[in-house]
Amino acid sequence: MKILVLGSAAGGGFPQWNCACEGCRRARSGDPAAKPRTQSSLAVTADGERWLLLNASPDLGAQLLANPQLHPRNGLRGNPIGAVLLTNADIDHVAGLLTLRESHPFAVYATPRVHGVLAGNSVFNVLNPELVARRPMALGEPFQPAGADGRPLGLEVEVFAVPGKVALYLEDASAGPGFGSVAEDTVALRIRPSDGSSDGFFYIPGCAAMPGWLADRLHGAPLVLFDGTTWTDDEMIRSGTGVKTAARMGHMPMSGPAGSMAAFAPLSVARKFYIHINNTNPALLEDSPERAEAEAAGWRIAHDGLELTL
Repeated sequence: MKILVLGSAAGGGFPQWNCACEGCRRARSGDPAAKPRTQSSLAVTADGERWLLLNASPDLGAQLLANPQLHPRNGLRGNPIGAVLLTNADIDHVAGLLTLRESHPFAVYATPRVHGVLAGNSVFNVLNPELVARRPMALGEPFQPAGADGRPLGLEVEVFAVPGKVALYLEDASAGPGFGSVAEDTVALRIRPSDGSSDGFFYIPGCAAMPGWLADRLHGAPLVLFDGTTWTDDEMIRSGTGVKTAARMGHMPMSGPAGSMAAFAPLSVARKFYIHINNTNPALLEDSPERAEAEAAGWRIAHDGLELTL
């Protein structure tokens, strides 16, 4: 099984188009220690021929061009993407579906909650229903995703809810502290080959906390790609680039006693990669003390084009 990181940044990418923080300035200037990144998305394959896309970022068009594995192969039209799976309804995870509107057959997998969001926005009707199958996925019920033609992709996926928050544009302030969030709004994935040849990996691009049951679930995992949005909870406030904490946005910070580095320290995960990293996060900078601290704790910072094999 091969995993290809198409995009490793959070919403807005790195550098973000309207941001002049230190990291974005350095990335924009071509500083080799501040490598640009597009918005978060992965592609996974069991056979090297057909691929499952995990989230469809607004940068998907550029990501497809940048990765020859995902170029057309046979005939005048075609693409090896057989299906797209969405972990939430955030703009940085669904807007790329519009890039796939040019009469390419594939399937879209999402929770009923996220499918409802897509159905409620008529712009997604550009995906021809005769070519693009919309298939629901249930929490806690492993399944084998298939292309539009019904042929399985050779992968088994288990979807489970993690602490998180409803997409920003769906927040309902009148619904209380959770803004109307439900379990299906933020999900994690465990993906492995359907033939059982590998234990697979966990993909968790958004997570607001590490409850005991989740720590138990991740203990001893061979590979986890985890939410690395901010370094500190108040990062955007302190940097002057925003007014919300990481917790308010539905994310754990990397550092601190309540951060993901501390939460993962006793879990014996073999390989740990941060993904969905905000442009303000100093760990993006290869020469920063924050990067050194994360790497000393056994973490790696994902980058666009990273290839992993299980």
